[in-house]
Formats: sequence, C-alpha cells, structure tokens
Amino acid sequence: MEKIVALESTVIAHGLPRPLNVQVAQQLENLVRQRGCEPKTIAIIEGQIRVGLTLDELVQLGMRDDVMKVGVAEIAIALAKKAWAATTVSATMRIATMDNIEVFATGGIGGVHEIQKWDVSQDLVELSRTRMIVVSAGPKSLLDLRSTIEMLETLQVTVLGYRTNKMPAFYVREVDVPVQRIDSVSEIVEIYLEKCKSNLPGSVLVFNPIPAEYEINEELLSEWDRRAKEELKRSRIEGKAVTPFLLAKLAEISNGRTVRSNIELLKNNVSLACDIVNELARRRGSL
Repeated sequence: MEKIVALESTVIAHGLPRPLNVQVAQQLENLVRQRGCEPKTIAIIEGQIRVGLTLDELVQLGMRDDVMKVGVAEIAIALAKKAWAATTVSATMRIATMDNIEVFATGGIGGVHEIQKWDVSQDLVELSRTRMIVVSAGPKSLLDLRSTIEMLETLQVTVLGYRTNKMPAFYVREVDVPVQRIDSVSEIVEIYLEKCKSNLPGSVLVFNPIPAEYEINEELLSEWDRRAKEELKRSRIEGKAVTPFLLAKLAEISNGRTVRSNIELLKNNVSLACDIVNELARRRGSL
C-alpha cells in the first residue's frame, strides 16, 4: 500500500499568521517524508480538487486574501465558483477518502460551541460517516467539550485517547472528560482493521495530547478564552469565521504563545499519523 498522510489546508489559509503559515505547511510535509511517508495536502485550487499541492499552490493558498474556508457542504460551491478554497477537517476527510487515503493528521477538530446559539461543526458528522484514522489534539479548547464528546458518542465515532484516559483539548493535555485509553500504535491499527472487516462506518478518532512542554495552563487559557469571546460578541462574527477569529485573538492576547503550541501539536500529530501509516502498511503486507 502507498504510505500517504492527508493534511488539511485550513490551518495554512486561516489558522496561522503569515508568512509562518507557509513555513509550517512545508515543515509538516517534510516531516512526513522524513518518516517514510508521502504527504498530501488537500485544497481546492481555481475550482479543482487537489490531493497534493505544488510549492507555488501552497504559497498562494497561504498568502491570498480570497481563499474560502469549506466543509463538505461548501465543496460544490467552491468548485462551481472556480474558487481557491482551504479544506476543514470534514472536507479534507471526504476528499481524502475519495482518493483512498486512510490516515489524516490535523490539529484540532471542530465541535459544539458554548455560545448561546446552535453551532455544531460539520467535522463531527463527517467523522461519523467516513472510515479513516484521524489524529487530532482533541477539540479546540474554546468549545463546549462535554457537549462535543457526547455528540461524538451519539454519532457513533470510535474515540481513542493515545496514552491517556482523559480527553486532550488542543492546547491543554487533558481535561476532566474520560476517553478510552490506547497505549500503542498497533492497537489503533487493529481497531481500524476490525472496523474495515466488519464494514462499520465512521472514523477512528485518535486524541493525541500536545507535548507537555508546550501545554498551556488551563486556568490561564480560560482567562484568554474569556477575553477572546468578549471580543467575539462585540464583533458580531458568526458561522465559519468564529474559530479563525478566536484563534487570532488568542494569539494576540497570549503574545504568540498559542501559535507556538499550535505548531508543536501539529508536528506531534503528523509524527503519530506516520507511525500509524507505517504500521498499517506492515500489517497489510503480512496479511
């Protein structure tokens, strides 16, 4: 089997400041190659789905001001408009599975927002539909974490904590929400292969805690979240623009500390995804 790791593009276009976003995208692709796998960053370029980007496309995606942010529901709109578009977790998963890619590394997944309005990410629905292994540092800490894990359970997503029995939350290594602990890559692969064998829908969602040295204290992060959400209320921003706005505000309030942590958790997730791909290839070769 080809040893491919899918990478999303929203982090490039909407998640990190310029020009750091392009540099990090290249670092992540290089890290995948160093670990014996092939990176496929997914995006929509001038109305065409791309599974793997050229360096020029990667740079333009990070520097243009007209890049859409698309989930599965908006893929067709971007195609019809011949637009440039960055794919969220849900859109990356859907496109990756169309290309028979089985492992995807991202930063954080979307979830259920705390704001007093119904706002639930398409990521959760796609995780329930698409069978692949998704490596993430958990739901973003600015979400309603208990509601998010309950929604994942309701949608029958297989959730695993890699070497932890508590859910990580992006910048925070663990919060008081229990998850099923798994201690080895071989166990992750075995669970995924059983899903394939039984033709069970949905992803194996692997929560991989941020490395301890880059964790941000939960109390400090809560204070930063509070200040960012106050700014959000004043701005009247809604929908897909909410998370990028809050992440930008957190970066501003924390003097860049959240950005540094974001980069390190991305690298950590890519490394684990490569280990999973290599183990999956080994198992497939021995079957």
